[in-house]
Amino acid sequence: MKKILRTLAGEKTSKPPIWIMRQAGRYLPEYRQIRANAKNFLDLCYNPKLASEITLQPIKRFGFDASIIFSDILVIPDALGIKVNFVKGEGPKLEKISQEEDLLRLKLGNIENHLAPIFENISLVKNGLNDKTALIGFSGSPWTISTYMIEGGGSKNFEKSRGLAISNPEFMKKLSDILVEVISEYLIKQIESGVEIVKLFDSWAGILPENEFTKWVIKPNKKIIAKVKERYPEIPVILFTKGAGILYENVAREIDCECLAIDQNVSLNWAREILQKKYGRVVQGNLDNILLANGSAEEVQSQTQKILRELGDHSFIFNLGHGILPHTPIKNVEALLKLIH
Repeated sequence: MKKILRTLAGEKTSKPPIWIMRQAGRYLPEYRQIRANAKNFLDLCYNPKLASEITLQPIKRFGFDASIIFSDILVIPDALGIKVNFVKGEGPKLEKISQEEDLLRLKLGNIENHLAPIFENISLVKNGLNDKTALIGFSGSPWTISTYMIEGGGSKNFEKSRGLAISNPEFMKKLSDILVEVISEYLIKQIESGVEIVKLFDSWAGILPENEFTKWVIKPNKKIIAKVKERYPEIPVILFTKGAGILYENVAREIDCECLAIDQNVSLNWAREILQKKYGRVVQGNLDNILLANGSAEEVQSQTQKILRELGDHSFIFNLGHGILPHTPIKNVEALLKLIH
């Protein structure tokens, strides 16, 4: 069995498996070369030949223990008929929704057809991987995708999303329920196309207080994982509720998934004692992505060794606390891999 799958099954390996969030992306010159010739980012995501090549680039260069499909969490609103555009220097821009009438315009039942190129990408990558490298599929979680749909893009304080969740919880519940269904379908079809692990990214979970965290993070993710497990109980699930802080314990207590990915702000001692020992969860994380990009070799080595000491006595996957940054030197990634291996 592949090392990362053994780890997700609860085995402690002598050396932890390693992969890096956003490992197929802008820090790689071979990615930038392909991106320069693409019309726009979504076109790249929907081009199976190029997307599969990008997915495999970091495996060919570094030999990570897992490959994650090249795509984006915003393909879900795009499939629902919400106009999505990636603006250079500004990030994603979406057609905004704010009322129940907007929900009636969503194209439900469009996942299989609209996202067919992503499923083809998965099949192509699967054929190109060696027998030691697992393939990870992913989706954004309902709360995080909701924020983009309501804000019309990214946000500094998410005032519209948070305000709407408080002033009109009925609308937010309907939107969340829709997203639970389409995300579940999306992950199931990824599994049927060949992924061996699925990951849910709730990137903006950390902006919510505990009572809203329960409603908009824990309950929807729990429903999605239950739907996936009902069909494919053998497929391990990684859940990343970025910024959750001590609410990671609520996630561990309430949600039945194999692995919790943690961001760089989580105390290593706390993660070991609570997540690994108390709840028996596999932990994935959590080297600071800014340290990897800007720190000295000695600083990266020191923090990496600390993470291994604190978390390595239990089932553990080495990763960053967030996605790798575009200006990260290749030599830093090579040094990190050498240290882990």
